[in-house]
Amino acid sequence: MTRTMIKPEERFFSDGGGYFGPAENPNTECFLNVWDWDQLRMVKLKGTSKIFPPDENHEIRILAQFVDCLSPEVRAVSINDDGLITGVSTDPEEDETIWVPYFRFATIPSLADCRTIQHSKLQELDRFGPNVDLSSYEDESGNPQTVAFKFNSWWKPVRMQMAWDELHLLKSLPPHPNLLRLNRVVLEYVESRVIGFTTKYIPGGTLETRKAPFRFEWLQQLTQVVDYLNLDLGIMHQDLAPRNLLIDPDTHQLVLFDFNFAARGKDGLRDGHDDVSGVVFTLYELITNDAHFTTIAPWDRNIDMVQSFQSGPVTVNWTLMYRYSATF
Repeated sequence: MTRTMIKPEERFFSDGGGYFGPAENPNTECFLNVWDWDQLRMVKLKGTSKIFPPDENHEIRILAQFVDCLSPEVRAVSINDDGLITGVSTDPEEDETIWVPYFRFATIPSLADCRTIQHSKLQELDRFGPNVDLSSYEDESGNPQTVAFKFNSWWKPVRMQMAWDELHLLKSLPPHPNLLRLNRVVLEYVESRVIGFTTKYIPGGTLETRKAPFRFEWLQQLTQVVDYLNLDLGIMHQDLAPRNLLIDPDTHQLVLFDFNFAARGKDGLRDGHDDVSGVVFTLYELITNDAHFTTIAPWDRNIDMVQSFQSGPVTVNWTLMYRYSATF
């Protein structure tokens, strides 16, 4: 299968390694582990500090040049100082991927009323990005269903907790036309351990990639659903951005998704991630096509930076627009 949807800059993650001597010595032997989100595997690169200087991520650039030519069985690749392959290994002992301790579904009463599906029943269609696949399955009536499958395939305690919290939050969301809710809990087939979940697939891409004028009714829907989350449910999304907004082609409604940074009440609140600021910066980006604020850490930016935007003879006050749209 040819995957086309994962962004090249999101495909690899350097997962550390080791230096067998002073890292500043170019002759010191070392190894670096790189996780490939496209192939969902770890590859160990072996070389010296000359080709793999610490903290420069050269291992990602080098692996990207030949990873698609490697056999799936390859666990380690030796690289010389010119960046050329001198050897490969299929020894499983070279694989430093840590086993993920997924919970067994039968031991989780909080998910007992959720619909489930075995991972073996999902057909992978494409890779959206790290942790997310486009998949399909046939439901109990034999009807085909296309879904987004969100999973966690490597052991990182913080990420595991975020995935766990998101699953339970989605389960608790009431039906709402502007929220993407839980579809099914995904289980591996040996011990029925929870490895992820599915949500409805909404085609057409996010507002980050959608090439269409932004409609005022979508702003109304966004502000109203944010107020609903914040004021009625006590949930702060904390990652509002065009990349997390869809337009349902069947209903023409705006749909908010991706709750892996969400907070309930005061638990998990993050500095600079309040939803009012998120709406303001999202609106600014959608109207101006200026995305440079996304490169600024949320705790280093504030609404004053875009509070009054001048467009020709018109001055736009984003905060007032937020409150105005939320009242309709």
